[in-house]
Amino acid sequence: MADEATPAIPADAAQLTLQKVYLKDASFEVPGAPMIFQEQGQPQVQLNMQQQVGTLSENVYEVVLTVTVTCKLAEKTAYLAEVQQAGVFGIAGFDQANRDMVLATYCPNVLFPYARSAVANMIQDGGFPPFLLQPINFDALYAEQMRRQAEGQKPNA
Repeated sequence: MADEATPAIPADAAQLTLQKVYLKDASFEVPGAPMIFQEQGQPQVQLNMQQQVGTLSENVYEVVLTVTVTCKLAEKTAYLAEVQQAGVFGIAGFDQANRDMVLATYCPNVLFPYARSAVANMIQDGGFPPFLLQPINFDALYAEQMRRQAEGQKPNA
């Protein structure tokens, strides 16, 4: 009777599964240590993010979110932290546009907290004050990317 109460998922229904989350690569550099710890001034922090999607097999994708944080003090690099946080996602039953949207929004949203934690730990373990990456709205970034692509494809009047 329990089987009757549980509806069957249609074979063609959209399915999204998180198969694995892992740290693909991480590096932390303090090129001016130990003298950089004597420097005074306001740190200038630059954040760069990239994402790559690779196809592992049919309906299985690897998404790699790369977060790079560079901190400078008086034009000297205090530290450079880079994390490649990756995940393997099963994505089936989506049309191409929706699959691309899931890969560009949902997947990095899953990976970002792991990357944020790894970056924060490396920076603090490197002897610097705690650093917390602010949340990123991947949905808004994707919408902006789609808007720019649509504008770029419009014929000039």
